[in-house]
Amino acid sequence: MTEPILELIDATVIVNQNTPDAKIILQGVNLTIQPGEFITLLGSNGAGKSTLFNVIAGTLPLSSGQIKIAGQDVTQMGATQRTKLLARVFQDPKVGTSPRMTGAENLLLAERRGQRRRLLNRRLTAEKQAHFVNLVNRMGNGLGTRLDMPTGALSGGQRQALSFVMATLSRPEILLLDEHTAALDPKTSQQLMRVTDEQVREQHLTALMITHNLDDALRYGNRLLILHAGQIQADYNGDEKSQLTRNQLLDYFEQY
Repeated sequence: MTEPILELIDATVIVNQNTPDAKIILQGVNLTIQPGEFITLLGSNGAGKSTLFNVIAGTLPLSSGQIKIAGQDVTQMGATQRTKLLARVFQDPKVGTSPRMTGAENLLLAERRGQRRRLLNRRLTAEKQAHFVNLVNRMGNGLGTRLDMPTGALSGGQRQALSFVMATLSRPEILLLDEHTAALDPKTSQQLMRVTDEQVREQHLTALMITHNLDDALRYGNRLLILHAGQIQADYNGDEKSQLTRNQLLDYFEQY
């Protein structure tokens, strides 16, 4: 059997621990993810979705439990060390890129994610520039003609597309998509979702995607998780997911 790419074992997060205000945010989560799975993640506000991503990324420590990535125990590993293993795209297009650097310079940084940078040489060869243009042209939003511009001058959709290309450039072990289309207009959102699906499939990436869009949750990916009160309440895989309907998901949320 293939070794899991990600394992959470009794993962628990408690804020204000050992005080009268203690609150359990993540409660004994056990989750095993195989290489190549594309998981959509649903849950109401406060369900623990962002907390789950934060503990996987290493920006929030576990109160108890264990996390393994590709068989390696990373529970005590910080976020910087984990950048060698995973990449994340956030909801806000401004997060994850340097606004004063050009798009091409941001891509050059992303290409070296997890490596020792020392004094980074930002000079781009013509060959490297052409490679980056070819990559971003797949996004279909004109980004390829604007790679020499400061990233802060790009539209929100172009900047989010750049963030996505940066995240997938070095083929991470795990790709975390944190509502990465939520801040975009419907057309741009669907365009980015189409490219997301293509890239996950073509590069055989393992991806987890938080979304509030029930249609996207059903349309994309091969597994669907529903979180509530810091626990996984439902896990639909393969045929189970393909047979789900939007009304069934709505009925599920009405329980809470």
